[in-house]
Amino acid sequence: MAEIRIADEDDHLELTVRDLDSPDLEKSASVPSLASGEIVPLLSQNQRPRFNIFSPSYARRRPREQVIRVSESEISPVIQFSSWVWSGSRYSGLLCMALSSTLYLIMELLSVSFSVEPIPLFETAFLRCTIILILSYICLKRIGQPVFGPAHARKLLISRALVGYLSLFSFIFSIQMLPLSQAIVLSFVNPVMASIAARVILHEKLKITDIGGLACSFFGLLFIFGPTLTVQVGSEVKSENLKGNHHIYALLLGLFSSITGGVSYCLIKAAAKASEQPVNTVLSFGLVACPAAAICMFSLESFVLPAFETLICMIVLGLLAFCAEVLLARGLQLEKISKAANVLYIEVVLSQLWILGSGKAGSSGLFSRIVGCLLILMSVSYTIYTGPAKDTE
Repeated sequence: MAEIRIADEDDHLELTVRDLDSPDLEKSASVPSLASGEIVPLLSQNQRPRFNIFSPSYARRRPREQVIRVSESEISPVIQFSSWVWSGSRYSGLLCMALSSTLYLIMELLSVSFSVEPIPLFETAFLRCTIILILSYICLKRIGQPVFGPAHARKLLISRALVGYLSLFSFIFSIQMLPLSQAIVLSFVNPVMASIAARVILHEKLKITDIGGLACSFFGLLFIFGPTLTVQVGSEVKSENLKGNHHIYALLLGLFSSITGGVSYCLIKAAAKASEQPVNTVLSFGLVACPAAAICMFSLESFVLPAFETLICMIVLGLLAFCAEVLLARGLQLEKISKAANVLYIEVVLSQLWILGSGKAGSSGLFSRIVGCLLILMSVSYTIYTGPAKDTE
């Protein structure tokens, strides 16, 4: 394009001559001519963006950033139920305790029904604690939580692990020397001791209704196992008076296990609330219980290599124990200890219903069993009916 420019220095005029075939000339023709001295805008009216401060701004959506909403019908009912039990209801704490008791009952039934060969107790405890340790570690790594918990909660986690294994250690020794019914009664002293320890350690309010509920459940337990306890104690006194001292020591050891178990419940609640993750309490217990159980297994008992069927049963029991421990810690984290501990007596009712349904219960003591189950059901039902405590701190 040939251009000829003639400029005047005085008037500051500039003349540009362009070719008629130039495309720029066609563009300039579409723009209206401006008078001399008028300021030419940088953008024409067609190019000027038409928006002001009142114009709404719309974010551009990219296909990769669009939120994909999954309908509730595509979610598994098991996952929905688990999420609802874990944190979707105001009764989540009580529900977790009830499911934990149910899992403990299933473990008891499996161990009785599928016991192929006798395995020493410390060996069983070692394998179970190992499975609990591995699963809790995998769970914490998967959800991105610190394995050893936050720094401010580690003292509580260590205390929970030490006291918890001390309770387990004394219970294993006492159950080897006591009849089964006496060991069961002593193990269910834990809820009473936990409520007393929560009043002393955690300063929880212990209402008259809470005390009445625990007393009603414990009396129901005595109604169920009372006749068996009377027969067993009478037979021991008549047969062998020489074992009286050992029996007293075993009772004291079982009572010590119940006291430390009650304190352990309080430490579980405090550590779970401090770490905001109940799995940390399970992991800390496994870290202490595994090496301690291994030492007791090799020093106090003879190692027995389990068969394949027994090993599978022990692994399944370890998986159920992990789920039961996590639910127990979650229930204690959410709920007041006196209410949560009272729900644990539902395991006794379920076990008695299983015995009555399977026809294993004799005619002797049937009335006392029914009365005991009714007392426990009334107590637990009232606890659930009143709902969770308003002040759980």
